[in-house]
Amino acid sequence: MEEQVTVQIDRDAVHWARRGEGLPLLVLLHGYGSDEKDLFALVPFLPEGVAVASLPAPLGAPWPMPGRSWYPIQELERRDPATVTAAADAVLRWLDAETADAPSIALLGFSQGASVAIQTMRRDPERISAVVNLSGYASPGDLPNDPGLRERRTPVFWGRGTNDDVIPPELVEHTAQWLPEHAELSGRVYQGLTHSVSEDELADVRRFLERWLEDAQAEG
Repeated sequence: MEEQVTVQIDRDAVHWARRGEGLPLLVLLHGYGSDEKDLFALVPFLPEGVAVASLPAPLGAPWPMPGRSWYPIQELERRDPATVTAAADAVLRWLDAETADAPSIALLGFSQGASVAIQTMRRDPERISAVVNLSGYASPGDLPNDPGLRERRTPVFWGRGTNDDVIPPELVEHTAQWLPEHAELSGRVYQGLTHSVSEDELADVRRFLERWLEDAQAEG
């Protein structure tokens, strides 16, 4: 049985663009050792007509690492999804409190933040309309709503580099098997890219998000 863990998002630290305009919402989840200011720098590369919220991870990264973390980095080795799930539940509680006017919600995460984005989608498939997974992975283990997600086929974009040696190969392999079974998967492997984001990748992400916005407008 998973250990029950509770963590919270600091609402006062969230960075917003176009808040309160009733627009579809894109939530940014940064990587390990970073903070809410990092991915917020991507706003100029994102589509128009979307509100953006960049969240701070709930935990401090252990000294001497700067920034914050969504869960202890040791989870990459332990393969225990409990703390990843706790971070996802913190995102869902933040959505409950702050996003009542959003007609559609997508998540964009990098590395650790991407694993939390996928886990959030798994915890509440009806809430999350699209996910961008940049250099991240799907956490091993089954969750109760996975069968519903398999039926729903939420669009997921997965971008990663050929020279990314941060995510263990077995987790990359697990994700490569898990995502096509549970989502409408698109994406690209970028030649020579390390554990980072490139301009080509951002262009692909923008096109993916534009399709999400088109679908959100059609449903609205």
